[in-house]
Amino acid sequence: LKVGDAPATSRFRHPPKLLSGGGGLVSTARDYLRFCQMLAGYGELQGARLLRRATVELMSSNQLAGELLPVFGREGVGFGLGFSVRVASSSSSAGRVGEYGWGGAASTHFWVSPRDDLVVVALSQLRPYSNQLEVAVKPLVYEALVER
Repeated sequence: LKVGDAPATSRFRHPPKLLSGGGGLVSTARDYLRFCQMLAGYGELQGARLLRRATVELMSSNQLAGELLPVFGREGVGFGLGFSVRVASSSSSAGRVGEYGWGGAASTHFWVSPRDDLVVVALSQLRPYSNQLEVAVKPLVYEALVER
């Protein structure tokens, strides 16, 4: 293993020159999980409402017309307002219709499956981006669930 960005000298310790809603965000694993739990709670976390339920429902629903699918060449995947959204089953990858999530530049991945009351945050630190972790973990997680 090799340190790619030492905390003491990291560029993330200073405000960015250009603000970007999709880049340069840093957090802790705990806070990332809490963010995902808030999404799974339709905008509410531990009794505090942070987003309207309708907002999260829009964010986690496919917003693209059928002719624009699939997104990123991933069969059965559309795009909401900030997340990939599984709109159909796929023979090539695990996942449940209705789940939504996103991958980060360092090969991180999270997904929320409302149907299963499930939040998963998988954090690797591999650059350039690889979806290996998602491809390996997702089928194991779904296979481990007991049907209700």
